[in-house]
Amino acid sequence: MDRTEVIASVAGDLLATEMAVDAAIARATTLVQAMIGARSALSLSPVAGAESQTKAMEAIAALAVAREAMVACHTELNKDHRRLGYGTYAIGPINKPENPDEPWWPKRQAAA
Repeated sequence: MDRTEVIASVAGDLLATEMAVDAAIARATTLVQAMIGARSALSLSPVAGAESQTKAMEAIAALAVAREAMVACHTELNKDHRRLGYGTYAIGPINKPENPDEPWWPKRQAAA
């Protein structure tokens, strides 16, 4: 592989990892929503399943930390890329939001 292919491969893996962490966060929040909905549908006390729901929310918090680490990794890779003199390389969405907290992907409809 030439230099451009190696850089593209790393950039693609970085983007895929960032998207996988985001997808895991979305899936985990859906799980918590389902747990709350199931408890309500079964007319169970909030005490029922409280510990498992807490563990699921702890997992979401851990995923948020992982997401922050991936964003930091992305920033450091950008610095390395420039420091090594490889110029500009972009992969992923070109029109990134002004506010980095805004999602750049299309909004999904809530499941019915």
